[in-house]
Amino acid sequence: MDVPTLLKNLKQQKLQSIYLVKGTESYLIDQVKKQFQALLTADEATMNFGNYDLATTPLATALDDAMSAPFFGDRRIVFMQNPIFLTAESKQAKIIHDVASFLTYLSDPPQSTILVIFAAYDKLDERKKVTKALKKQATLVDVQPLSEQQAQQYVNAYLLDQQLSIEPAALRLLVARTEANLSLMMAELAKLTLYALNERQITLVAVEQLVTQSLAQNVFTLVDAVMARDVARALTLYNQLVLQKEEPLKLNAILVGQFRLLIQVKILQRGGYSQGELAKVLRVHPYRIKLAINQAKKFQQIALRQAYLGLIDLEYKLKTSQQTPELLFQLFILHFSQEVA
Repeated sequence: MDVPTLLKNLKQQKLQSIYLVKGTESYLIDQVKKQFQALLTADEATMNFGNYDLATTPLATALDDAMSAPFFGDRRIVFMQNPIFLTAESKQAKIIHDVASFLTYLSDPPQSTILVIFAAYDKLDERKKVTKALKKQATLVDVQPLSEQQAQQYVNAYLLDQQLSIEPAALRLLVARTEANLSLMMAELAKLTLYALNERQITLVAVEQLVTQSLAQNVFTLVDAVMARDVARALTLYNQLVLQKEEPLKLNAILVGQFRLLIQVKILQRGGYSQGELAKVLRVHPYRIKLAINQAKKFQQIALRQAYLGLIDLEYKLKTSQQTPELLFQLFILHFSQEVA
């Protein structure tokens, strides 16, 4: 079930006893939480709402609450967050959870309680008995990151509800500057909608003025400059980022990660992987994969490898040398520009 369908069902009081909200899109997760909490009045919530972080609280404590009868109301709502016992990393958990009691709860949940489990993970351990039982009994709500097209549709639907519109070019730039991340897009829309209250339309100029280019996008541009062996442009971009108080080690780590991604994309594409398959295998947002595919087309694998290894060496020097980061990056780009791909 997607989030719009869930929200519609909740407003129509079509309620289930157990929900499993699976995925990592924070904006959608927040929307789900708000709508569940809206099922209770402020007075009811005082006595009939529980929110448990299972990273620090035993599962048994949350289950005790879930099994309790509601006070002065018709229903109780209990949130469980960070259910690490559903993942392969459960052995690393600091808290011992009573999974057997949870299985008993799943077999006969009280009708007066709505239990909502937020599993903000890329995947669960499907081999576990508890995972299988939960997925069988719960209503699954998908809050995974949206594709570029889905994010645009979500934004358009939101603006339609607000009786606002957005220029096509403005939407494209908003997508680019937020990398199609719905949470970032919706955060930026808060500013853009205020700006557009009189005209009722978000323009390209508004997005250009109010939505700043992200660090990842600046690094993306820097990668192009490095691979073009454009020493002056690469140094200018790098120094601008340092002046913006970006840590050189952090910048280098992002550069290394981007070059690694480009190499992986190039190799896997030769193996026949599609854009969607690349996103799943590499666990990278589909929009980043789209950008990486387009960027990787422009460069030879051997040149990407040379730059990647040069940045690995630069990382070592940043940690051990007394020379300034700006000078070390300048030496890296000068050396790379002289290499033959």
